[in-house]
Parts: sequence; structure tokens; C-alpha cells
Amino acid sequence: MRKFNIRKVLDGLTAVSSAASASSASQQQQAGNRESDIQETLQSEHFQLCKTVRHGFPYQPSALAFDPVQKILAIGTQTGALRLFGRPGVECYCQHDSGAAVIQLQFLINEGALVSALADDTLHLWNLRQKRPAILHSLKFNRERITFCHLPFQSKWLYVGTERGNIHIVNVESFTLSGYVIMWNKAIELSSKSHPGPIVHISDNPMDEGKLLIGFESGTVVLWDLKSKKADYRYTHDEAIHSVAWHHEGKQFICSHSDGTLTIWNVKSPTKPFQTITPHGKQLKDGKKPEPCKPILKVEYKTTRAGEPFIILSGGLSYDTVGRRPCLTVMHGKSTAVLEMDYSIVDFLTLCETPYPNDFQEPYAVVVLLEKDLVLIDLAQNGYPIFENPYPLTIHESPVTCCEYFADCPVDLIPALYSVGARQKRQGYSKKEWPISGGNWGLITQSYPEIIITGHADGSIKFWDASAITLQVLYKLKTAKVFEKSRNKDDRPNTDIVDEDPYAIQIISWCPESRMLCVAGVSAHVIIYRFSKQEVTTEVIPMLEVRLLYEINDIETPDGEQIPPLPTPGTSSNPQSIVPQSHPSTSSSSSDGLRDNVPCLKVKNSPLKQSPGYQIELVIQLVWVSGEPPQQITSLAVNSAYGLVVFGNCNGIAMVDYLQKTVLLNLGTIELYGSNDPYRREPRSPRKTRQPSGAGLCDINEGTVAPEDRCKSPTSAKMSRKLSLPTELKPDLDVKDNSFSRSRSSSVTSIDKESREAISALHFCETFTRKADTSPSPCLWVGTTLGTVLVIVLNLPPGGEQRLLQPVIVSPSGTILRLKGAILRMAFLDTTGSLVPPAHEPWREHNVPEDKDEKDKSKKRRPVSVSPSSSQEISENQYAVICSEKQAKVISLPSQNCIYKHNITETSFVLRGDIVSLSNSICLACFCANGHIMAFSLPSLRPLLDVYYLPLTNMRIARTFCFTNNGQALYLVSPTEIQRLTYSQETCENLQEMLGELFTPVETPEAPNRGFFKGLFGGGAQSLDREELFGESASGKASRSLAQHIPGPGGIEGVKGAASGVVGELARARLALDERGQKLGELEEKTAAMLYSADSFSKHAHEMMLKYKDKKWYQF
Repeated sequence: MRKFNIRKVLDGLTAVSSAASASSASQQQQAGNRESDIQETLQSEHFQLCKTVRHGFPYQPSALAFDPVQKILAIGTQTGALRLFGRPGVECYCQHDSGAAVIQLQFLINEGALVSALADDTLHLWNLRQKRPAILHSLKFNRERITFCHLPFQSKWLYVGTERGNIHIVNVESFTLSGYVIMWNKAIELSSKSHPGPIVHISDNPMDEGKLLIGFESGTVVLWDLKSKKADYRYTHDEAIHSVAWHHEGKQFICSHSDGTLTIWNVKSPTKPFQTITPHGKQLKDGKKPEPCKPILKVEYKTTRAGEPFIILSGGLSYDTVGRRPCLTVMHGKSTAVLEMDYSIVDFLTLCETPYPNDFQEPYAVVVLLEKDLVLIDLAQNGYPIFENPYPLTIHESPVTCCEYFADCPVDLIPALYSVGARQKRQGYSKKEWPISGGNWGLITQSYPEIIITGHADGSIKFWDASAITLQVLYKLKTAKVFEKSRNKDDRPNTDIVDEDPYAIQIISWCPESRMLCVAGVSAHVIIYRFSKQEVTTEVIPMLEVRLLYEINDIETPDGEQIPPLPTPGTSSNPQSIVPQSHPSTSSSSSDGLRDNVPCLKVKNSPLKQSPGYQIELVIQLVWVSGEPPQQITSLAVNSAYGLVVFGNCNGIAMVDYLQKTVLLNLGTIELYGSNDPYRREPRSPRKTRQPSGAGLCDINEGTVAPEDRCKSPTSAKMSRKLSLPTELKPDLDVKDNSFSRSRSSSVTSIDKESREAISALHFCETFTRKADTSPSPCLWVGTTLGTVLVIVLNLPPGGEQRLLQPVIVSPSGTILRLKGAILRMAFLDTTGSLVPPAHEPWREHNVPEDKDEKDKSKKRRPVSVSPSSSQEISENQYAVICSEKQAKVISLPSQNCIYKHNITETSFVLRGDIVSLSNSICLACFCANGHIMAFSLPSLRPLLDVYYLPLTNMRIARTFCFTNNGQALYLVSPTEIQRLTYSQETCENLQEMLGELFTPVETPEAPNRGFFKGLFGGGAQSLDREELFGESASGKASRSLAQHIPGPGGIEGVKGAASGVVGELARARLALDERGQKLGELEEKTAAMLYSADSFSKHAHEMMLKYKDKKWYQF
């Protein structure tokens, strides 16, 4: 857990105290003090930043372990992360500072501790008896590489095998090496001339702790007598060994080999295997050996009282099964079941009833860790069904392309989504309870509902219940269902503006109160959905095609100052902007043979059955124009009270009335300005200056074609359009300074940049549109990438039936405001400084006919107030809060005076800005490309928080970072995981209570009964006094240069907390000695820790530098 030095900003005596604001806002402040006398309650002490929880599948998993008594599962990853899972809702994430891959994990069973072995040859002891686990000790091997570890049940001595073939022994209490070493040359026969290879297996005989079975990679296995320090037996095989497992009686063991065979050996017959099995080999006639197969990477041998033993293995398929999916094979008696997996198997473990290796194992389940999934197989039921996974591990089922976070939603939303989502559940799961059931839930101190929505590359959208630091999928919507799927590769003429993922979701606009959902996809399509609990069949999918292009010739408007006629539903400014719905356009090419007037995707023309949940209201698609593909959508907004949806891209803006299914507005960005264009740009002919299709949303240098070439062959040059930031200047990852930098392509002139002004923010509201206004009215505020804010007035017909019959009239207000940098977010405050939310209609079931009373009610319930209410005096004003990539401004309305201004960043730029509520007040929260998270008071824009949080910001984080109410935020930390964080002091303080407990006091089961005869004749398990063998008095001290001890941040206090049980009793006795010696060793250890962390930091930084190349951001 990183510790943040939070640089709290002192609250000044004046309303604006920071130097950046003071210089730029001194004159405005006097005006501001007159116009705004709002008492601000938020202070810097209300803010503190900390990570809360991480959800999702552990990215790039590499190791697996299970505590059979505590019932806790641990997964390690290639980036040094550690994820611990208990019962559903109990999860924990920890990180090794070095970032080195975890190669093995070993629980100290029922002790609340875990040992991790890393690829940088370090061992770490984790204390799991605290809510946030911490490292108590670390041990760094200097001369040898760790390959395998084994910790016997109820032992404090850890066997560590190395690449050189030696075994060292570590005391897990003090994390010091014993002087007892098993050298490879002593273990193998002296006559053997070759090195036996690295250690791949270590285990003690279940019936005799004094006998250690050692597996070398080359194929040699040695049974070592720990007391006499010599080999009892040596078993040689000519195939490399991957894993070894004991039969619980200690008389037989099984090895898995690189040629797809299993060999079973009798302990006392070392000359040849008792049996050789090739599970997947074709048995040839004439008694010949079966054909070789792929290596069996792991085998487990588990016994049952009532029947045959289980042999479970991964790998070993025959080489001719090309394209076959990875398999887990379960052999039980004479039956062999081959279970196909969706991804390659990283590791698996068999879950057994007993922790004792010398008892019947009674296996009941297999946990299989796959590259991108975690599967649990029920061994007790016929057909081996899988358990339904209760953890939220399917975030990445299709790569996440965008997400939104809503805290403090209406309380009926989660039950409504859950009820429609429950119908989507798969059948055929095991009937049993999920077997990983350890730990206890934390206290729920947050009572408000939270919802996360993720958009995916395959066009799906998932709604998640994220209340009280948990995560659970509620409902999944497949947006691609509305489109025809191309049958084969040749049949893809229209989707070629994107090479792959033509349905990928780019923007989500959701109104929680009305439940209206609007999404924009990568193929320049917008779909509007309405929520319903009734199933319906839509005969004809309502659709509109919009020709969004600025197409006026220079000759017609030589000075560029004519205001284009504004379209009304009857007369569109562009005759081709509306194509009748339900009749997709058929003119696929214009007069000169270029593709024209066709959308990128084809909407289905057959009836569509729509299940309860989100149902299609309208599909809108932008069409090709004269060989030019439509540009991707950069901003989107929907308003349920007005019945309108609006979207924009780098060509212009379109507004659609989704109730009447008509296009209301279709303008090029320059046309929005009318005669007020500050750049004095002349409208141009599109054939001369149309930018390549990739520009505007993809890096301009990336695979673009000169416009002239495109004219000749519009289809031959396929654009590799990549999902990226919705601004016209794409930030690139600059490895040198670990942050974003602006890439300005030399091939695009600044004039061309200006002419490609994209719509970057849209906000429906009810406010003052002009300086002379005496009352607020419905309007749309439009922000562009050049820092301009324009206001469009909406004239709405009255509610009820009139709304469907009379046209909505839209007209520019002439109001223009300017900021530095692209506009990101807009919001409005009332006279008291409270947030004025956009008008919305409460949700009602749309598929049930209304009776007359309801209709009357619905007329009254319209939340749109067209005239000022009696209580609203003319003197009452509002405040517009506008945040751009560079600065924030608060503007008083209707006077349009800028009363506060703050330059957020000079050297970087803001990636995400949100106006959110916190502690009964509101603030502006910003996330910068340089990794800083900031918060500002409203309306005065006083800095309240500035923390350097993320040293490296990549495109995935930039696209997915979002803030929401009550101090919550999240981003996609890896392609499979969501990281949640809080910037609220109160949540930070309550976090400890909310986190679950991993360790719960459980009695260790009783050891198996040896039985009368076994006790009499000595046939039972033999115990061993390991202390006598491995302790300092017997074996002496280990070489100091072999490994160095590094104290963990958990320190001695952590040991005290963890001390109990078998290891604990011994640990307590040693504590007094440890504490005495601690002061002497502290200086040396601190130096070692500093050197180690410096070394690991430089290594980690170098790895990060090499990481990002030629990938879509969501594939990182």
C-alpha cells in the first residue's frame, strides 16, 4: 500500500487564495464578491486520497494457493500482485514493491500467514491477521535462483529448492537460513557426470517426515534421509519431470513428464516404474510405445475412503489435436473425463477435506486458475459441473472500452436491474455452496446505492452493483443485437472504418432517474434505450440516418459570415440529413462512383424480440459522404424531460427528437458560430480539405492516407482507427517523463486544426441563455475542443399529446464564452450554490397503456418549467461552472460575468473533470495527465486537494478514470481490473471497518487416528524433531553472503499480532530475543531495505518504459 504525502492546501482568508487564481482573478473577484455571497463549507481537511478496493480478475496470474482450514484462496501475478479471496464479498489486494513475478505461494495453514516466492529470488512472509495484510519479513537470495518451495503442514521450516539443484532451509518465524543444506552432488549418484537440473519438486513422505522426496528437472528423483544426510533411494527416468505427487500412505508416488506420460513408482523399487500411463496417447498395436504427447505440466494424486483414487492432470494432449482448447483431465478408476477450458491453464489445486497429507484426502473440488478466468469443478457430482462463480471476475469478458460511475442513485434502481438480470443467469451449475468460504464481511457504513456501467469492445454493456466496496454484476445488455452480423470476411463492405470491434462502445450517457440510456459506438452509431419490465417484440426497429458534414462551397459564402438557415423538423438545412426510418438508404455510391449515404452498420430488418430490461427506442447512424467515412462521435447527451438526444464529432453537431423520431439540428461546428466565429474561418468544400478518416480521433501520423489518394480509392485504404481520447489533439505516452505529451503532427497545419473543431462537451439545462433574460429556459450548452462554449435555445411544445404533434424549435442564442483548452464538463449552481441537475422525467413503465388519470398526471408531472415560477424573482441568478483541459471558470448568469477563474495546470492538461457532491456540498474534482488528482471548492475554485497519485498514466487509465459523488472514483488499472479510490476523509477513516477480515479463529481438525496395530508395529506416521536437525545448535549458521534478511513494514508488531498456534508459540518465545537484538541490527537492515527498494524501483521503472507499443489502449 503506497503512502501518500498529501499536500493539503491551506485555506486562505480570501475567497480565492491560490497564487494562480489571485493574479488572474483579482478584478473579477470584486465583481464576484458582489455577485456571490455563498457560504462554502468544504475545507481541505474534508479531503484525503486513498485506494479502497480492487475488483476483477487478477491480471496475468502466475501462482495459486489454498488454505484448507481457513478456506482462503490466494493468487499471485506476474506483476507482483497478490489477491486473496474468501467468501463472496471478502477480497483483498496487496502488492510486492519490487513488481517481480510471483512464482509460488505457500500458506502457513490455519496460521493467518502466507509465504510468497518471487522471480527476483526473494521470499516474503505476509501477515494475514490484519485487514490490510503486510510483509513481516523478506529474504533475498544472492547467489542462487529459487525454483520451488515446500512448507510441510504444521512445520516452521520451509524447504527452498534452487536452479543449481540445492535445497536450503528457512525458519519462517525469524526468516533466517538454517546451516543445513542438501547439495545436489550429494543427492545424486556420484557416478552421474551430468548436472541433474533445477529442483522442480520437494515434499516429505506423508508417513515419515524424516524422508524428503526431491525431483530434479532432468528426470532424477531422490528420497533423502534428513537425519543420516544421505539418499535412501534414487529413481531415474529418461524424460524430464514437471511435477510429483504422493499417495497418502507414503508407499507410492506419481511423476508427470514432458512426453505426456505419468510414471507411478513404488518407494522401495527404484529400478523401474511400477506403472507407466499415457492418458492421451493413442495405444498402438504390436505392443509398441504410445505416440509422445505434449508435456503433463502438473499431476495430483488424491485418495478416497470409499472408492478409487483421483488422478488429476493438466496438459498431456496428443500433438495432433491442433486447435484443441486447453484441458484438465480427471481420471477416477476406469473413467477419464477431459474438461475443456476457455483459456490456457496457469495452475490448479485439488480441494480436500483434510489438511493432513497422511490421511485419506477425500477431494471434493478442483480450483483451476486460467490465464483469464477462475473455474471451480465439483468432483462429487456426476459430469463434474462447475460452481457458479460469485466473484466479479468477468469485467474483461470483452475488453472494457469505457466506464461510468454513479454514486447515490435512486434506491429502486438496483432491485430493478437485478430482477431483469436474474433472467439472464446460465443453468447447469453445481447445486453446492461455493467452497471458498473463509473470512468475515466488514461493517457496512455506507448506505447509498452505487452503480458502475462498463462498455465493451463487443458492444455489450454491463451494469454492476458497487455499493459498500463490493461489486456484483446486475444486468448485461448486448447492443450488437440490433445489427446484421456479417456472415464472412468478404461480406464486410460497411464496417471498414474500423478493422475490428465495429460495435465497441465509446460513450455512455445515462439518466438514473428516468432510466434512459444512450450509447455511442465506434462505427459512428448512437442507440437510445428505454427501460421496461415487459417483454416486447419490435416489428420494425426505428432508425434515422444523419449526414453530418459541413458542405457549403467557397463561392456561395465568400466571406463566411452568413448564418445558415436553422432547420426545423419540416425543413432540414441539408436535404439528405434525414433518411426515412425503416427504409435504409440504397444509394450506395454517388455520381462519381464514391460510397455515399450508407451507414457503417446494417440494422436488422426482421422483427426483434426484446427481453425485459433495456429496449431499443431509436438507432441513429452517421453515413458516408462522397467516399468519406463518418467521423467518430466525441460527445453525447440525452435528456428524458425534453425527449432529446444530441451528439457531436469533429465535423459538427446533430440533435434528434427521439419521441418524434426526427432530426432537429444538423450543423457543421463553424455554422454554430454564425457571424461570431472568432477564427474568421471560411467554410470550405469538403473535397478539398477533408481530413483522413483517422484524424480527430486517432493519431494523425497513424496509417492515414493523403486526401487525394482517398478520392481515387476510398475502399482500398483501410483505416486503422484506434479508440483514443475524444479530443482533436491526441495525447501520446511520452516515456521519458512518464506522462502524456501532446503530439502535434507536422503534416497538419494549424489552420487545418482550427477548421476541425470537435464537439467535446454537451449539457442540457434550464438556465439563462442571454444577458437580457429575466427567467431561465431549456437550452443546450455546447463545448468545443478549441475552448468555446455556445448556447442553443430549445423551444419545447407543451407536454402530453401536444409534445408528439408539435415540433421542437431550436435556435442559437448568440451567447459565446471562451476558455483555454478543450471543454470537458459543464454544470450549473443556483443562488445558494447548490447543483441544479438537468430536468428529468421519473421512470414509468412504457409498454403498459396509461389510463386517463395517468395521462393527466403525466401532463402535470413534466419537470420542464418554461415560465419562471412565482417564487423566482427576476434578481435571482445562477452560476455556470465550466471546466476545460487547462482551466475552470465560474460565470454568473444572466450577466455572463466571469466571477472566478483558476488555471488548473500550465504544463499538463486535465483528462477528466467532474462536478460532484461531497459532505452536503459540491466541488470540482480533476484528474490530470501528469498523475495529479485535484479538488476545488465551488463557486470560488479554492484548491482543496492536490495529490500526485499516479506516476504513470496510460491511455487505458485516461479513458476510464471517473469521479462520482460522496468522494468516490475509479479507473481501469489493468485490462481485467477496476481500482476504486476515495478522496473523502470520512471514507478513508471508515475504510478499516468496511474491509473484510481474512483470518477467523478456526480449530485445526484432529489428526488421523493411527489405529492399534499401526501404533504397535510402528506402521503409522513418523514424526521428526526438525528443530534438532535444522536449528543453529545442530547445523550451525548459514553463509551470510547466501541470503540477506530484510525486515518488512509489518515489523515486530505484526509478529505479535500473528503469533498463535504451533508457529506462534515458538515465535513468542523468540520475540524477547528478537527485540533485544533488534536495535543492534536496525541500522544494517534499514540500509539493506533502502538498497533493495532502490534497486527494485529502477528495475520496475525500466520495465514500465519498455511496455507500451503498437496496441489498442484497451489491449494493454
